[in-house]
Amino acid sequence: MMRTSHFRTLLAGAALASLASPAFALDGADLLAKLNATYATSGVTISSSNVATDGSTVTLENAELKATGAEAPVKLGTITMDGVEEDGDGGYTVETVSFQDINVTEADATVSAKDIAINGVIIPGTVVPGTLESLLMYESATAGPVSVTSKGKEVFSMSGMEANITRMDGDAGLEFDATLSDLKADLTSVEDPKAKDTLAKLNLQTLEGKVSMSGSWELASGKLAVDEYAFDFKDVGRLNLALEFSGYTLDFLKGMQEAIKAAEANPNKEEANAAMGMSMMGLVQQLTFNSASISFEDASITRKLLDYAGSEQGVSGDQMAQSLKGLVPIMIAQLNMPDLQNQIAEAVNTYLDDPKSITISAEPKDPVPFPMIMGAAMGAPQTIPQVLGVTITANDEM
Repeated sequence: MMRTSHFRTLLAGAALASLASPAFALDGADLLAKLNATYATSGVTISSSNVATDGSTVTLENAELKATGAEAPVKLGTITMDGVEEDGDGGYTVETVSFQDINVTEADATVSAKDIAINGVIIPGTVVPGTLESLLMYESATAGPVSVTSKGKEVFSMSGMEANITRMDGDAGLEFDATLSDLKADLTSVEDPKAKDTLAKLNLQTLEGKVSMSGSWELASGKLAVDEYAFDFKDVGRLNLALEFSGYTLDFLKGMQEAIKAAEANPNKEEANAAMGMSMMGLVQQLTFNSASISFEDASITRKLLDYAGSEQGVSGDQMAQSLKGLVPIMIAQLNMPDLQNQIAEAVNTYLDDPKSITISAEPKDPVPFPMIMGAAMGAPQTIPQVLGVTITANDEM
């Protein structure tokens, strides 16, 4: 009796296990389908020759990414998703998505990148238009060392990249930032003799620095604000771009994708390009300009450029600066923008006397619809500085 009882217990356990396993096993094909449903907003499709599951790991073999408008797909190789879980609403969360290391050689150049991963990925079960549930969300993306070699010599390298995305309260939008660290470029490989000589005289055999970006995006208004997009290089300077405009909504993105798809489907490419151009013109009318700026903080490059330009003319760097101060008013007088040309002349004089920083800003009192800007550019270009509230200053406190 005891043996029979144990045997029946084992059979019952085996039966329960066989019934339970499919219920808890991950459906890799479903995950890929929902991933593509989410990517549809951005016009991207991912395919795989085989989707394998092993516990909480899903592997996409021979994966390829095809973007709308691209002639050929991008081969991604094997993609491994670790820590995959169903979220209860038909969607999935993924702790880490890891990509194969890149090592591609074409002609004499080789590009390599390691430790590429995306962390904290959320794949919605149902795409909800107009909300964050229509987008593929992630917390961070990272990449390890990146290297580019040419003819066996490293000409570019980067220690790593990191990008982060944070949801705003109430899923009102997103905040984002990214950093490319320890960028190094070897300029001694430049082949043009004139450029090579110029770089040598400027003592720019190498470039070292970083690129950083931060900003936000509000869903309802479509306000996209890039607060910082900075290129900061040692012994050169820091160039920063900032831009803010509204109307960049999910509907706007959808309209762009539809225009591109329509152009792809039209066999008459000339007609397709014309139609897409008209569609884009219509879409741009939905956008509103809020502000923009470009600034440069000098880190010794200006003096070097003045000395070099002066040596080419047989004068000193200071004499070259004085010459430029006299030429600038003559050059900008052709713009027929009296208010702006006075600002330019004053800013250039201040900067050349003591190179610290120079900033060009556009901050209208009220947001300006893009059609108004386009109309001013075509009908009365000299009024654009007033329309956009353009100012130019030098050596501001940064």
